[in-house]
Amino acid sequence: MTIREASAEWQGALKEGSGRLRLGSGVFEGAYSFPSRFENGPGTNPEELIAAAHAGCFSMALSAILGREGHNPRNIRTTAKVHLGATAAGPTITRIELETEAEVAELGTEEFERLAQSAKATCLVSRALAGVADITLKAVLVEALEDQ
Repeated sequence: MTIREASAEWQGALKEGSGRLRLGSGVFEGAYSFPSRFENGPGTNPEELIAAAHAGCFSMALSAILGREGHNPRNIRTTAKVHLGATAAGPTITRIELETEAEVAELGTEEFERLAQSAKATCLVSRALAGVADITLKAVLVEALEDQ
C-alpha cells in the first residue's frame, strides 16, 4: 500500500503564531497562519491544499472513467472551492464546489455529465471527504477539435 506524507510545524499562539507546511515529496513548502486560514492573509492553509488534492484527484478519476468508456480526453481542467464556515462544532468545511471543463471528442453532454458525476462519487479524495455536507459539481463539456 502506498503511503503519502506531509508535515506541519506551528510556533506561537493561535492568532499571533505562524507555521510551515511541507509535502513529503519536497515539491511544496509554504507558510500558513491564522490570517491565511481564517481571513485573507498571505500564505497557504490546509483547506487550500485540500482543494488542490480534490481537483487533482477528480481530474484523474474523470480521465480514467472517460478512458474506460472509449473517450480519451484531450484536456481536463478542474477547480475546487473549499468553503470554511462556522458551525456549532467550530470551524468546519461546509461545502466543496468542483468545477470541471473537459475537452473530449465525440461525447454527448448528458453522457459526459453522467461520467463526471461518477468520477465525483468514486474519486479517492471525494470519498475521504464524505463528512463534508455538500460537495457539488459543475461539469462543462468542450467540443474537441479533431487532431490539428
